[in-house]
Amino acid sequence: MSLAFLHAHDGAEPHSDAIWAVAWTGADAVLSISADGAIKQWDPVSGQVSRARAPHTLGLVSLSVNPAGTQALYNTLEGLTCLWDLEDGEIKGTFESYARTGGEATEPSWSVSLNPKGGTYASTGGSGNVTIHSAEAGSFGERRATLTSGRNKFGMYCKHSPDGTRVAMSSEAGQIYVFDLASSSLQTTYSSHAMAVRSLAWSEDSNLLLSASEDKRLILHDVRVSASGKPGSGAVATLSGHSSWVLSTDISLDGRLAVSGSADKTMKVWDIGARAAVSTVQDSGEVWSVSWQPKPPAHGTAGKFVSGGEDGIVRWWRSAGAG
Repeated sequence: MSLAFLHAHDGAEPHSDAIWAVAWTGADAVLSISADGAIKQWDPVSGQVSRARAPHTLGLVSLSVNPAGTQALYNTLEGLTCLWDLEDGEIKGTFESYARTGGEATEPSWSVSLNPKGGTYASTGGSGNVTIHSAEAGSFGERRATLTSGRNKFGMYCKHSPDGTRVAMSSEAGQIYVFDLASSSLQTTYSSHAMAVRSLAWSEDSNLLLSASEDKRLILHDVRVSASGKPGSGAVATLSGHSSWVLSTDISLDGRLAVSGSADKTMKVWDIGARAAVSTVQDSGEVWSVSWQPKPPAHGTAGKFVSGGEDGIVRWWRSAGAG
């Protein structure tokens, strides 16, 4: 099977620097964050900016949106974490993760993830651990738990499972750690990659975890745990084809397709069941982030996704149907 994905349109007002992340939200808007310090909300039909924050002094490096698309959590280069209400446009919480408070050791956050069930968010950074923080207005940023990986390797990316029971973190050394949130314990470690893992994506049923690495590969992991606590089958497929670092990945809502963005200036769409690439889309520069539209595709099509990268332009792509 092959699929064709066509360039639909570009965002009307490009960022002035590279885009670090894009997210197509449950409210059918698109968010983008950039090294220019700005976060923008876009109308996916017109490509117009519908809302934006005044740029921060330093670039924005991490973005997480709740399932309803009503809250966006983002993080700056130095570790200022902000919670943006997408309904009224107000900032509901800020946390200076680099600021020393009391006797607690500080760790500037690099990657952040909102718990889809609400109430908390996760962060990772230099220590290679995951910190759980309050996401409530009155106590935003307060530490609730520390999940220890046991390895002092920089945490590149963290992401909650859609069911809110686990959080996965990837490191600069290529390891992936899956933590159980109820027990604050390390559930599984995967050493599937030889180089840093830049991005993680969960399937909607929380059974599969896809990782994107600087080793040019994506690896699909079965993360199901049996009733006795025995881990699932682990790495079940390797997706190869990019000629440079894989920087971002996402799994479609129906779990059939994955998309990946690479420093080789292409995006690839993968059939998860067939474990094969079904489309390669050329872009003008490195693709730093990709995100599927989080709703079932129209009949006879394979859906839509959005991308962002080094040229600062948000781009929409749509399926032309099966080929």
